[in-house]
Amino acid sequence: MRAVLTRDEMRAADAAALASVSHETLVTRAGTAVAHAALRLLGGAYGRRVVVVAGKGSNGADGRVAAAVLVRRGARVRVLEAEHVGAGAALPPCDLVVDGAYGTGFRGSYDAPAVPAGAAVLAIDIPSGVDADTGDAPGDAVRADRTVTFAALKPGLLQGAGARLSGTVEVADIGIGFPTPRCLLVEDADVARVPPRPRQVNKWTTAVGVAAGSAGMEGAAILCSRGAMAAGAGMLRLGSPGDPAAAWPTEAVRMRLPAEGWAGAFLEATAKCKAVVIGPGLGTGAAVAEEIRAVIAAVPVPLVIDADALTALGDTAAARTLLDKRSAPSILTPHDGEYARIAGAAPGEDRLAAARRLADATGSIVLLKGPLTAVARPSGSPDVVLSDAGGPALATAGSGDVLSGIIGAFCARGLPPHDAAALAAHVHGRAAALGPPEGLVSGDLPALVAQVLSALGAPERNRVAGDD
Repeated sequence: MRAVLTRDEMRAADAAALASVSHETLVTRAGTAVAHAALRLLGGAYGRRVVVVAGKGSNGADGRVAAAVLVRRGARVRVLEAEHVGAGAALPPCDLVVDGAYGTGFRGSYDAPAVPAGAAVLAIDIPSGVDADTGDAPGDAVRADRTVTFAALKPGLLQGAGARLSGTVEVADIGIGFPTPRCLLVEDADVARVPPRPRQVNKWTTAVGVAAGSAGMEGAAILCSRGAMAAGAGMLRLGSPGDPAAAWPTEAVRMRLPAEGWAGAFLEATAKCKAVVIGPGLGTGAAVAEEIRAVIAAVPVPLVIDADALTALGDTAAARTLLDKRSAPSILTPHDGEYARIAGAAPGEDRLAAARRLADATGSIVLLKGPLTAVARPSGSPDVVLSDAGGPALATAGSGDVLSGIIGAFCARGLPPHDAAALAAHVHGRAAALGPPEGLVSGDLPALVAQVLSALGAPERNRVAGDD
């Protein structure tokens, strides 16, 4: 996983580094890293035209060092003082603009100069005008093709407008250390942490119980169940209150639940399961909400609370009262609308802060869905793990049901619930990326999930002794 540091955390890391190395040395390292990125972007330097927009702070100093390196390599470089370049002013013709106007300390609004046609843009640390924590960019901020950031990623490069304004982001190590970060970003290699199923395994070893579906909403139960099975649930116990008729997955072992008063029967039928998912498509009536709350209070294993079960929680105070009765971890999986119903306000631009707030308020793990998915827990370090694998393809009915099933399966396979939620979000996003650019539907995802796990999982998971 990759470290993600807020503005204040990065400022503290800079200050600590300056205790053992000079500011000039750090600027030289940073500027040289920018110059090397520029050379890669340009495909060489000789005869290339570069314009560096340099501010008064460290970013401007980095830009001036980069300019000197590029001049020595044969580029024709002009350094323009940011304070003398008006908003929207046309920059001179060039092949590359290096943006060193403002850095991670910037707050407020910035209107960038106009980039010449055909020129690429390389931002130093973060595109000028983008908030380093939230990714907010209220003005006409710089739109970079590539950003070289130092020491660690910043939240503003991953969320809000910053995610689209930063282009390709690379992290340059310039010798700034930092303590264990509070926030990490999942990478593909982390999927290998999903435990392989041991040789001495049976279907109950990774069993998952699912309470989902109702008349007219059977698809939610089917998608959740298929997501769990694709992610490694060896036994899937599925209960839909009222026992509606549907083309249920052949592999799911169904339990017949009455339309009302079904909580006890569900708990009994899932007593051997290692994790439980509740909520997709159950409905939001008062009677079903009461049954949902009864299950939540009594399930003794990790519990994924999704969709209609989130509604049954009520506000944060009611949710905390109920969730405190549990003896095992709870994972809440709200999208923005569900978050607002529980928390009383929308999450806003800063997904990290929003997930932390709800995790602290409910005492539970919170997976806040979105292009940048933030998984927060109320204690422990790191307390937030991010996944940026998602994309517009997942904005389709039922994709969240598949995700809740994956989380349940990963919990059943033995991952700590916080890790299970974060890795599930990453696998879910990577699965969508394997699908067609247009026309992906949620029913496509389970098979793609299996492909992702097969490709990214631990290499020894399918080997047999004596294999070459």
